[in-house]
Formats: sequence, C-alpha cells, structure tokens
Amino acid sequence: MELIEKYFPDLTKDQKKKFSELQGLYEDWNLKINVVSRKDIDELYLRHVLHSMGIAKVQKFLPGASILDVGTGGGFPGIPLAILYPQTNFHLVDSIGKKIKVVNEVVDELNLKNVHTTNARVEEVPGHYDFIVSRAVAAMPTFIHWTTGKIAKESKHELKNGILYLKGGDLTEELADYPKAVTYNLPEFFEEDFFETKKVVHLPLKYKK
Repeated sequence: MELIEKYFPDLTKDQKKKFSELQGLYEDWNLKINVVSRKDIDELYLRHVLHSMGIAKVQKFLPGASILDVGTGGGFPGIPLAILYPQTNFHLVDSIGKKIKVVNEVVDELNLKNVHTTNARVEEVPGHYDFIVSRAVAAMPTFIHWTTGKIAKESKHELKNGILYLKGGDLTEELADYPKAVTYNLPEFFEEDFFETKKVVHLPLKYKK
C-alpha cells in the first residue's frame, strides 16, 4: 500500500481500503485458482497493481467514460483502474472462465459497482468504448484485429479514443506500421527497477460502425 500511496497520494479513505484488501483477496484465490504467478503474488502491488495504474499516469479517465479491458486475466489492469476511477465504467473480458470467476469474486468483495464482466472472446463483445486497455495479451497487429470496431466516435479525453496498452521491451518493429502510436516510458513516472523497460502505448483508432 505504501507503494500505491507514494505515487497516488490523493486516494480517498474508501479507495485506500479497497486497495489494501487486494493482497488478501488474491492470496486466497490464488490458492484455489492460479491467476497470479506464485512469484508475483508477494509483489502484487508492484508487479500488478501499480503496473496497471501506469495507464492512469498517461490518461485520467472521466466520469461516465467506458473502458474495455481485454484479456483481463485476474483483473488487471481493470480492477485497480476501477478503484481509482469509481465514476468510470469498466468492462472486463476474458475467454477463460476460471479467471472471470476470480474477477467476479474480487469485484463482489470490493463492492465495485462500476465493473461488469464477460466470459467470452473480445470479438464477441458488442458496444463502443472510449478506450481499450490491456496488458500485453498479444502483438499489436493481432490486438487491433481483435478489437476492430469497438472505439466510440466522440473523444472526450485529452488523448484521442483508442488503445492504451501496457507493453515491455523494444517495440520498434511491432509498432513500425502504426505511425500514430505514442509510447510513454513508465520510468518517467515510477522509479522502481521493475519498470525499467515497461511502457504504455497509446494508439488512437477511428470509429467504425
């Protein structure tokens, strides 16, 4: 929790409570269903929670905005962002049922009213969203193919509607075909060594019917 408060000092009492409960919830669920790797569970706040919140350092979400989290796994980045932005709507999607089961339990335990979930491939999910977020579930061309036609028409945020993607390593080749992609290096926001090669990629996408 100290790590979260270090970079997000303006959290409300309720937000602090919710963030502090994440460790126990994931430890309990990880004993039943392995959604977070064993080595990562001890560093949940660094490797999962704060990493997810790197997106918030690039773009703050407005009340009423809609965010789609693709391949959410155990609920990242969606759950930490949903705690941070309680007035923003989050739709967490994963094709693996046992992972969504864990997400649903965590959402219920934390009483997150701004989150709903779907156990499906993202291609099967209807609707339009201001932003699509994810943590490196596929190479960018594949990810764009999966999420085509899911971006809302009107941009209300500082950044244009599109993808906000947590990625690591050298992305030169992967992003070569996307000149509009802008990369934000997380070491600009977080000083821990874990973030040395971590990035948020913003790719604006056009609305399609």
